[in-house]
Amino acid sequence: MKDIAVDLISFELGELDDSETLELFAYLVETGMAWNLQGAYGRAAQRLIDLGLISEAGEVTPEVLAA
Repeated sequence: MKDIAVDLISFELGELDDSETLELFAYLVETGMAWNLQGAYGRAAQRLIDLGLISEAGEVTPEVLAA
């Protein structure tokens, strides 16, 4: 994560690949920002958690990293 504002804008513009998106949302969950930003971020973060792609602690799951 270089700059969270740049990363959020890049996400909004569809410029992040899957790995970068997971890293961004893992960071947002880890810091609690996912729950304080616009509702779409919290919903997306919760969806990634529910799918098992990131943990509730804000880590990309090992299975995803191995794929």
